[in-house]
Amino acid sequence: MAEIVEFRVPQGNGRTLLVLGLELEASEHALHLTFSAFGLLHSVRVHRNASVAGPGYHAFVKFYSARDASKAQQVCNGRSLFQKTALKVCICTRQRALAKQTLPLSSCKSQELANYYLGFNGWSSRIITLQNVPGFEEDEKEEGGTLPRPHHSKYLCVQELNIPSYGIYTRGIGVAELQVDPSQGFLTASRNAQKFAVQQALSDAFRKILFIILENGKLAVEYSCPENDLIDCLSEEELRGQIQVTELSFSQLDPLGEEEVF
Repeated sequence: MAEIVEFRVPQGNGRTLLVLGLELEASEHALHLTFSAFGLLHSVRVHRNASVAGPGYHAFVKFYSARDASKAQQVCNGRSLFQKTALKVCICTRQRALAKQTLPLSSCKSQELANYYLGFNGWSSRIITLQNVPGFEEDEKEEGGTLPRPHHSKYLCVQELNIPSYGIYTRGIGVAELQVDPSQGFLTASRNAQKFAVQQALSDAFRKILFIILENGKLAVEYSCPENDLIDCLSEEELRGQIQVTELSFSQLDPLGEEEVF
């Protein structure tokens, strides 16, 4: 059966392992080394046991692929691995209410996932536009006068993602706004806002891509964007003109980021 891997924080469907019986000296590094042999990991989190459970630790190991998680569970359950006593490894099915909302991967995690399945030369990206968004801030009025709001640096980025082997290209938009810290100056805030906008745009572009892992292990890549995405349909000239006209609409985008949810 084929498995779909999205550029989102993996949730449910048997992608998370619960590791019980960890000794006091257990580390996230040791767990990562052990379980990454079965597939790409999204995260490893070690927690101290509750007092009623006795001394020691337990961990959550999250895979992108449920198939990889299942294989790791079968091989590692009941083995001591990197410690003296045996570990209990089981598929974690516990989910919080927040898990119903899937969250996009950060730019760093998106690149890590793309490199794992496509290779470092299997994809590329380029910035179409990175521009300052003029502020439309109004003064806050209070009794006794008007107080100016702090200065902000805001940037908008449109970035194009290409996966040439599969004939796929798509674009993403990122908007970042930072308050200017007087101790660091406007230049630092501007550079950071540009960096965050670029990262968000790449994350947004990856969000439209699906990896389909076939039963034979081969990879298929598909473009998946249910809504009519104008930025993928317009030429670069049309896109830049559209951004200038509808600049404020892009500023309403929620920042893309990543959140740990088990």
